[in-house]
Amino acid sequence: MADKHQINQEDYLPSATIHPTTPTQRRRSSYHNLQNHRFSLYLCGILAAAVLLAGLIILILAFTAFKIKDPQLTMNSLHIDRPLVPGLVPSLTSPFSLNATLTADISIKNPNAASFRFRNSTTNFYYGGEIVGVAYAPEGRVRARRTLRMNVTVDVLADRVVMETNATGVVLGKGRVNITSFTDVSGRFDLLGVYKRDLDILLNCSFTIGFWEGGFVNKVCQGNVL
Repeated sequence: MADKHQINQEDYLPSATIHPTTPTQRRRSSYHNLQNHRFSLYLCGILAAAVLLAGLIILILAFTAFKIKDPQLTMNSLHIDRPLVPGLVPSLTSPFSLNATLTADISIKNPNAASFRFRNSTTNFYYGGEIVGVAYAPEGRVRARRTLRMNVTVDVLADRVVMETNATGVVLGKGRVNITSFTDVSGRFDLLGVYKRDLDILLNCSFTIGFWEGGFVNKVCQGNVL
């Protein structure tokens, strides 16, 4: 009896129906796959061309409109803030004093489309072949196509050199002394991270300081970029 009432569950399960694909359907599927592959290749080609074009534009600008030109370092003026002229401030060790506090006005002109960053710079002052003072300027940045002006102060201690070189009589008579200076500024140009250039700006100056005039009387400077 149990066998008569036993239900075969397999008789109630739906049978899977297999629909064979026709040649037309297979051709359509192959066509769609081919179209997707071509579209992917087309997108990759466009992206590659865009990257190449952007690189070419940057390269052209780097050698034309953005071509790095040498910056210009100039000493505009030299002012005597606190002169101690010969004979006015005698001492036991040095009867003549030629010490003075000088303020040099220095400018850096950047003619490029990229900014110029420079490190700490120094200006050495010489008299009679000896260093008589050193001025220090902090690091900074010159924006594109701009000029940055800096004032550097230095105490020039030339009295010992005057005594050693026997130039006291010349200074007493004319109130003038010949000074030379050397300025070294190191920095870098960075053009969009693609082109970088490190350089040193050198400036040699020879000038005559007039103590009665309160600054230099004449000046000759020569710059060089390495």
